[in-house]
Amino acid sequence: MRLVGGRFTYDLAILAELAAFKPIPYRIRLDGGEATEIAATLIAVGNGTTYGGGMRICAGAEMDDGLFDVTVVGECTRTELLKVFPKVYKGTHLGHPAVTTHRVSSIELAASGITAYADGEPLGALPLTATCVPGAVRVLTGR
Repeated sequence: MRLVGGRFTYDLAILAELAAFKPIPYRIRLDGGEATEIAATLIAVGNGTTYGGGMRICAGAEMDDGLFDVTVVGECTRTELLKVFPKVYKGTHLGHPAVTTHRVSSIELAASGITAYADGEPLGALPLTATCVPGAVRVLTGR
């Protein structure tokens, strides 16, 4: 959907996805703990707060804390998702009962037929393991 551009592109993509929407069964392991089977609409792993045109999906994330923020959107109806979706631009979706958040140094995700993405680019099919490495990147500022 590159014809429109900007935030509106992401809004259109969400509406298109809702047409064929159904929760996906995932297997998730946080920080090497016990694996859990969950049905989720979305699992976002971030060390920054936003993606996709300013959506604050991991609104509490801090880039320098050495942890990923994991936002899990559990099972919701299409109607409920449409009501909650606008809240992602302010980060207030995190208060919804179907949304849980975690702060972890590592995560393992598995789901059949699902492709993982990083910064909008496909990484490959699940399963995947991601580990946050504190201090791995040095950022220079103009100060």
